[in-house]
Amino acid sequence: MRNFNEDNITAAVIERLAGSTSKRVHQISDALVRHLHAFVKEIEPTEDEWAAAIRFLTQTGQMCTDTRQEFILLSDTLGVSMLVDAINHRYPGDATQTTVLGPFYVEEAAELPLGASIADGEPGEPLLVEGTVRDLNGKPIAGALVETWHADSHGFYDVQKAAGKTELHMRARFLTDPDGAFWYRSIVPAAYPIPNDGPVGRMLDAQGRHPYRPAHVHFRVSAPGFETLVTHVFVSGDVYLDSDVVFGVKDALIEPLVPLAPGLSPAGHRVDVPGALLAYDFVLPPQN
Repeated sequence: MRNFNEDNITAAVIERLAGSTSKRVHQISDALVRHLHAFVKEIEPTEDEWAAAIRFLTQTGQMCTDTRQEFILLSDTLGVSMLVDAINHRYPGDATQTTVLGPFYVEEAAELPLGASIADGEPGEPLLVEGTVRDLNGKPIAGALVETWHADSHGFYDVQKAAGKTELHMRARFLTDPDGAFWYRSIVPAAYPIPNDGPVGRMLDAQGRHPYRPAHVHFRVSAPGFETLVTHVFVSGDVYLDSDVVFGVKDALIEPLVPLAPGLSPAGHRVDVPGALLAYDFVLPPQN
């Protein structure tokens, strides 16, 4: 086939996909070509605009490093990450709702004993985090791995710190006790802008959008025989809850910070100084 034009080129490209290595490759490629061609036909870009789009994607790749994934930011800010998350986590019943992993997860976080502090001396309002991990029937899951991380009181993650301070902090791994409980100490995290000094930031500016995420604590909870849960717990009252730049907020994941006075917390843990409590109970569905 020759003499391609805007009326016949889509069918020609799809025809050449017949030799795809698998049905799934064919399905994905076919959909990609159809929707990409339809997008181009709808917006009718000038050649300069298409060249600018290629530069944008090139610069997005060039911005990626071991500690920053600009393509994840692009996926997040266009709502694609949350769409993929929703499609892949249609959990039943009272299972805890999921949200995006985000670009700052680190596998190498230290495993600490329950009750330890992850703040590493960082300044901020003291925070006690308490919770449990249970199955859909309410049975405690002992030995569940609770990975947690969050920004500091200025809105920065450890991997964003200036060169010279490379140790991990504000993150750790804990194992639940025989009652499925976990608890640790930290400081209250702040709302923060996603990294916006690159192409994704310029895109947000052009779209008239802010780059902020509401204050939250990340969790990744896993146990043998159960689906791995990736989620956040958001601080209620945050000004950005209704305009999270990555569309990650769900009502079921919003919790208040409860003032704590010295003494014992609701779960019976020692409180030495005034601070705040963030409490949340996680429910894991069985593995499919």
